[in-house]
Amino acid sequence: MPFGEIVVGSPGSGKSTYCYGKHQLFTALDRPISIVNLDPANDNIPYPCAIDIASLITLQDVMDTYSLGPNGGMLYCMEYLDENFDWLDEKLKALGKGAYVVFDLPGQVELSTNHESLKKIIRKLSKSGFRLAAVNLCDAHYVTDASKYIGVLMASLRVMLHLELPHINVLSKMDLITQYGDLDFNLDFYTEVQDLSYLENALTQSSPRYNALNMAICSLIEDFGLVGFETLAVEDKESMLHLTRAIDKATGCVFVPPSNAPAPPGTVETSDGAASTRPNAFSLLSTAAGPMHGPRSDIRDVQERWIDAREDYDTWERAQWSREGQLVQEQKARDKIRIRGGGSGGATKDHRADDTGETKDVR
Repeated sequence: MPFGEIVVGSPGSGKSTYCYGKHQLFTALDRPISIVNLDPANDNIPYPCAIDIASLITLQDVMDTYSLGPNGGMLYCMEYLDENFDWLDEKLKALGKGAYVVFDLPGQVELSTNHESLKKIIRKLSKSGFRLAAVNLCDAHYVTDASKYIGVLMASLRVMLHLELPHINVLSKMDLITQYGDLDFNLDFYTEVQDLSYLENALTQSSPRYNALNMAICSLIEDFGLVGFETLAVEDKESMLHLTRAIDKATGCVFVPPSNAPAPPGTVETSDGAASTRPNAFSLLSTAAGPMHGPRSDIRDVQERWIDAREDYDTWERAQWSREGQLVQEQKARDKIRIRGGGSGGATKDHRADDTGETKDVR
C-alpha cells in the first residue's frame, strides 16, 4: 500500500525546502521516497524529482495561450491535471506499491481552501490506494503577532475542513523565530492553541475597532477544537524525525526494512534463540501508534532549543559536529593503514632487518 504526504502552504512557507530535507532524511535512513512536483510554476526544483507536472503542463504556456494571469493560470493547470489524472496515475504506479510519495503543491491558498480541483485529485489518489496526510506549512514568525496568528488559525482550519484528510499543521522555520521579536506567551500556548481570550489585549491594541469580531473568530476556532501545530526546523535532524513520526502516526505508516537490508551496527541476531529472548514483533504497531518520544517530542524542549537557550545549543552542536568530523578523519586514517598493511582480512607486514642486513617480513 503506498503512503504519501500532500504538502500545502502559502508561498514562502518552505514547502520545497521541506521536501528536499525529507529526501535527505529518508536517504540517510535507507527509506525509499519519491517526490512529485505538482507546481507548474516551479522552475527551480532543489530535490530529485520522480514526477514533474512540467512534462504535462506549465504555467507559462497556459498564461501565453489563454492570456491568463498567474492565479487564473494556476487554477487552470490544476483543473487540467484533474481532467488528465490518468497521466499522473500511470506514473505513480510505476513507482511501485510500496512507494512513499511526497506531493509538492503550489502555494496558491485557494487551491487548498475552496477550489475543487485539488480535492478531486486527492479523492482519486485515495481511490487508487494511497494513504495520505496533509502537511500544512505555516511560517513560524506569524505567532509573534496576535492578529497574524489568528489569521493562520483560520486559514489552517479552512484547509482542514476542505481537504478532509488526516492533517498535520506545522510551524516551519522555527530556527528563525527569534528574529521577529519576542513571544507574548510560551510556545506551547501557540502550538496547542490554548485559551485564545488571552490574546484579547494584544488584538485590541492592534485593531480596537474590530475587537468584537476578533473575539468571535477566536470563539469559532475554539468551538471546532481541531487546530494544533507541530514545529519544524528543516536543518535540525531531531525536528525532522519528530515530524516524520507524527506524519507516520497520522497515516498509519509503519516502515519495516526489507529482509535483505543490512542490519544496523551492534544488532544482535536472536532468530535462533529461545522465544523468550526474541523481540515481540506484535509490539511494532503499538509502538508506532503510541506516544512519541525523542528530543523534540516535548514542546518545552523545542522552546529551549530555539528560543530560551539557542546560543548554548548552537555551541554544543558545533562541538559535536567537530567531534564527529574528527572521528571520521581518524577512521579514514585507520582504513588507509589497514589497506597499506594488506587489507582487513590479512595480517599486516612488519619489515625488519636481521643480523646479516637483509630484511624479512614478520607477520
